[in-house]
Amino acid sequence: MADLDHRRFADRSGLGKVAGPAGEAIEVVVHGGGHSGDHLTEWLGPLLAAVGVRTFADLRLDDPEAGPFDYQRYSLVVHATDLSRRALVRLPWDYSQYGKNADRQLVVDAVRASMSIPLYFRPVQVETPSGAVTWVDGGVLANYPITVFDRTDGVAPRWPTWGVKLSSRPKATPDAPVRTGPGIALDCLRALATDWNRYRLDEEGVSRRTMYVDTGTVSAVDFEISDVRRRELFEHGKDAARQFLTQMPSTLPRNPVP
Repeated sequence: MADLDHRRFADRSGLGKVAGPAGEAIEVVVHGGGHSGDHLTEWLGPLLAAVGVRTFADLRLDDPEAGPFDYQRYSLVVHATDLSRRALVRLPWDYSQYGKNADRQLVVDAVRASMSIPLYFRPVQVETPSGAVTWVDGGVLANYPITVFDRTDGVAPRWPTWGVKLSSRPKATPDAPVRTGPGIALDCLRALATDWNRYRLDEEGVSRRTMYVDTGTVSAVDFEISDVRRRELFEHGKDAARQFLTQMPSTLPRNPVP
């Protein structure tokens, strides 16, 4: 966090470089996003390569007990939203739905698709045997998919899944009606991308396995925060982890399988 220049992730592209905010607006209309998102690929690709990771084949698990299905045997699952098919995409699990061999797909490309915040970053266009589809941030449909690694075959998990959520615990918002058409459209988008499933998280066990890191007023696209604010966020993360680990015994399954 201290060495990375976060501002590079918001690099302007095309007309945005020439005309500033006005150019960004045109980029949104023409390309679907005001920022290219290219720096993510340029930064993350070499980091992954340095630890021997290029394609999802490098993340395949040699473990027949990892799950009931072969397509699930990977140590990473990245989420994207397919706007063309209006579906949640779990990568590498769902590559076969697009005529692609999961083991041959670049991990950095999946991450690039998952970070495509609509209108802020350009979406990713994916070629398929029948044409092309458009992928954006998976948070549009699944903002916190902590259940993705839960067993679905009735077998007890060998270990629990823990999550880190960059927000405070869900809080109640003032009750007020939404009356206008534009207001309904805007709040539909907000509901999709926020904690729409906030009710009964404690009863369903989600909160018990989640570290809530309070980010205050810092949003996902605040790339120009000060070093002081950056350090505060880091300390909030340490505090959240410390509190979670103190309560850790209650998050473990009652009868874990060795």
